Amino acid sequence: MADQKHILAIGGHAGDMDLTAGAVIAKYTQAGHKATFLHLTPGEKGHPRLSPDEYAAQKMKEAREFADIVGADVRFLAYKDAELPVNDEVKYEVCDIIRELKPNIIITHWKSSIHKDHENTHWIVQDARFYAGLKTIERALPAHWVDQVYYADNWEDPYDFQPDVFIDIPQEAYETWVKAMNVYAYARGETSGFPFIEYYKALTIVRGAPAGFHRAQAFVAPRGALNKRLQFF
Repeated sequence: MADQKHILAIGGHAGDMDLTAGAVIAKYTQAGHKATFLHLTPGEKGHPRLSPDEYAAQKMKEAREFADIVGADVRFLAYKDAELPVNDEVKYEVCDIIRELKPNIIITHWKSSIHKDHENTHWIVQDARFYAGLKTIERALPAHWVDQVYYADNWEDPYDFQPDVFIDIPQEAYETWVKAMNVYAYARGETSGFPFIEYYKALTIVRGAPAGFHRAQAFVAPRGALNKRLQFF
């Protein structure tokens, strides 16, 4: 399609962007657009019974299954849960992926979180986007600037999060996303007991109703953007 978009969803852990933006991504892929999940760590240290190595393998398998269901690609970096650094090494790794994939839209974490990997991801992406778009930074691939960046609605990233972009979620995309969420053991409540799937399903109602949608996922746009009630970004 001539106006095909490509969403790059960058999360601190496998599962972060899947739950917070997965319904929107399913909507985009079902409309003929492209999407890629980039997980900076597997999020492997949160299982009460499995070792981090065992759970990392499981999380990566689950992430691939989720991406397959919603029609997206998936990438992983080699960092460890709770040990994600904020340095130029990881920023340039993300920069190079941005230059390779040439996304039109990035979705990532809000800047204020109870989880350090989420906050670190926010700042990594901010600089990686800048590096990717700067022609005078010479890398293996040419520069690519991403016009649109949005911050996802994650219960662990609540501080000063005031959503101003609301994307309508049609029934087909919603059902695909719910099916995909169920591949994650943690989303089913099997690690911490938190009812992630029910929470995020309910949140689509909470975010959709004030915007006049039956269901929606909500995002924060960079400063200066207007409040938006949208079918697509």
